[in-house]
Parts: sequence; structure tokens; C-alpha cells
Amino acid sequence: MWNKQSRSIFVLVLVYLTSVNGGAIQLTSSNIDSILSSYEVVFINFYANWCRFSQMLDPIYNELADKVAREFPQHGLIAIGKVDCDAENAIAVKYHVNKYPTLKLYRHGVMTKREYRGARQADAFMDFLRKQIETSITRLASPSDLYTLDSKKRYVVGHFDDENSENYKTFIKVASLLRDECNFVASTNKDDFKNERPSNDVIYYRPVQALNEKETYYTGLINQQESLLTWSREKCVPLVREITFANAEELTDEGLPFLILFHKADDHDSVVAFEREVAKQLMSERSSVNCLHADGAQFLHPLQHLGKSLNDLPLLAIDSFKHMFLFPDINEMSKDGKLLQFVKDLHSEKLHRDFHNPPPPTQPTTTVPSVGESGDSKSKHIPKTSSDASASANAANQFLKHGADPSVPPESVFVRLSPNRQRYSFRDEL
Repeated sequence: MWNKQSRSIFVLVLVYLTSVNGGAIQLTSSNIDSILSSYEVVFINFYANWCRFSQMLDPIYNELADKVAREFPQHGLIAIGKVDCDAENAIAVKYHVNKYPTLKLYRHGVMTKREYRGARQADAFMDFLRKQIETSITRLASPSDLYTLDSKKRYVVGHFDDENSENYKTFIKVASLLRDECNFVASTNKDDFKNERPSNDVIYYRPVQALNEKETYYTGLINQQESLLTWSREKCVPLVREITFANAEELTDEGLPFLILFHKADDHDSVVAFEREVAKQLMSERSSVNCLHADGAQFLHPLQHLGKSLNDLPLLAIDSFKHMFLFPDINEMSKDGKLLQFVKDLHSEKLHRDFHNPPPPTQPTTTVPSVGESGDSKSKHIPKTSSDASASANAANQFLKHGADPSVPPESVFVRLSPNRQRYSFRDEL
């Protein structure tokens, strides 16, 4: 029987063998869950043996594993693993890996949103990992420290009786999991904070001051990690964020595809409806897609790439950082889990396959002709219902005039807003 004790013994044996042989831990379907649950931080290289960049990274990554073993020998802190995605396709599919090498970080068994996109050098990896194990909590020395917190930031504030309590340990884990999304502060001196903590441990959310939101207290069991994590994430990270040119690079750097509602500036109802469906259908996909809304007037370029104009708003699209795909009918967003299926079809590459081999139409449609042509096979890659056809035709023609190939899905636009690729090279000069 595979109980907790036998699993721990297995992990210890595996780590011992790895330390003897050197290099990263080879992760498979039989050991990955045990490794993820046994370490605070697990850094994984998803690779393919045929990929030249994977081959270049392999010795560097093994060097990293040896450095980590020397600097952090304590069990349960950091593990360096690697997954052969050809041999372990199920793992690659589970974690939405479709390019190589992909580097992902896991905290307490949970995959973080952002892929590692820094320099592919052992020293750079080490600097990154050292930061990952730094405390995620700012300690409050006195009640006056609460007044010095930045009013432009969101905080989860906790006041605890004892830093060795289960409540505080749970708070530490949640703070670690959400360290990139929110700020966590805490006190563990009950005598100095008796006004903040009159009887039991308390946790509350302090919003950005300018938003005029009220502080909200957590009412669940503090030692229930999933409950506290869900509450903290809902407070700190909106389900649907607005994308602007000011934050596009930061959002792109999270490495997740964009599911974007393009809408007119005064169309608040569509945003509310989208938020409702995201909460209903996509909670399980929060680690695999960024749900966003955008003022279409500010993002005319992506609309043109899709063969659309402002007259077509609101509309939904996915930008995978390779291609862009339209949700067929925004009026069916709430029907039969279609929004969830749309996201799943992206990760399974069904959207790309269906683009080239579309299913038979369920209703008559007209297509936008390409420049100088009338309804040939090339134009059928930009389907359009008869309403607003002339406005969309103009946008589509602008799209085609810029040299797009209608035999493939529209290229990603937002990937061009990502940080300079030089940051992700093996050597700074590449």
C-alpha cells in the first residue's frame, strides 16, 4: 500500500540516488507527485531530446542541480527536476507544455503562473532560486507599522498568537503561493497587538486606498490552506483584469495565453457577464490562462488581425502568443460550458486543427473576400455573419494588405509586447 510513510521513503531514496549520480531528478508519472508534495520549491525543466536548445540546456541544468545540492542540502527545501516530454507526454499535457525547453516553478506542489524567462545560466538560476525561498511575509514590529504600509498596494494582514502555530504556518504557505500577486504582513506578538487581535488569530484584506473598498475579514478556518488560499487569491487577484498598454508587458511576462474580451469603453454589461462566466466555468483554469478585458478602441491592431472592427464588439479571442483565435459566438459564452471548452481546445491544439479543417457550418455564413478576390478558399479563414459585413470587410482587407497569410491563423499581436527575448537567451550576447 502506497501510504505517506512509504512515499516519503521513496522520495528519500530517489534524492539519495540523484545526489550520488549528480544532476537533476528525472521526473516521471510515477514520482512527480511525490517530489512536488515533498519540497517547498521544485524547479522543473520540460525538455525534448530532439530539441537543440534542450540539448544546450541539459548540462547547465545538471550543473544547477549540483549547485543546489551543495548550497541547500536540507531535505524538503528545493528540488531540481526535469521531464522528458516525449516519454512523459501526459505530464506535458497536464501542465500545458508545448514548447521546449520550458522552465516552471512549483511552490508547495502548486505551479506558479510565470514561467522562468531569465538567462539560461547556472548562476542566474541560483540567484532566481535564492529569491524564491526568501520569506514572503513582512513582519510587523509594532502597530504603528500598519500606518506605514504603501496605500497603493493590496495587503493580506494577519495577527497571530504564536509563530509556531498551525495557523501561522498555513499563512506562510499561502503567502508563498501568492507572493507574486499580493503583499502579506503579519504580527506574532499578541501583547503589542492586543487591539488588533482581541481574542483569536485574525486575517483581513486591506485594499488599495484609492479604490474606496472596505477591509474584509477572513471568516473561515485559518489552518485550512485551500480555503485561505482561495479567499486571498480572490481578494488580491481579480478573476478578470483589464489589459492596457501600461501593463501589457507585465501580463505577457506571466507566460499564460490571453483570453480577452474586447469591448467598447462604455460597455460595462459585457464585462460583468464575462466575469460571471469566468467565475462559473474557468476557476480550474486560472493557472493556464489569463482572463482579461480590453477597450477595443485602444487595441485596434489585434482587431484588424482578426479581421474585425469596432462595429463587431464585443467579441472574445484567445492569443496564444503564436496565433489568435476567435470565440465563435459571444452570445453562447454562457451555454453548456463552451467557454471552458474553448480554453481546453487551445491547450489540446484543437483550435489550430479546426482552423485548417473546420467542421461543417451549422448556419449559413458569408465570408470576407481577400483583396482582389471574391469568396475564394483563402478568404474562408475569416468567417463572418451577414450583419455588419461591410465594416468587417474593411478591417479584414486592412489585415490582408499588411501581408498576412490567410492559410494560417492570425499571428499573435501581444507577444510583441513581451520583454526583450535577449533576457531569455543562454548567453547575454545571443
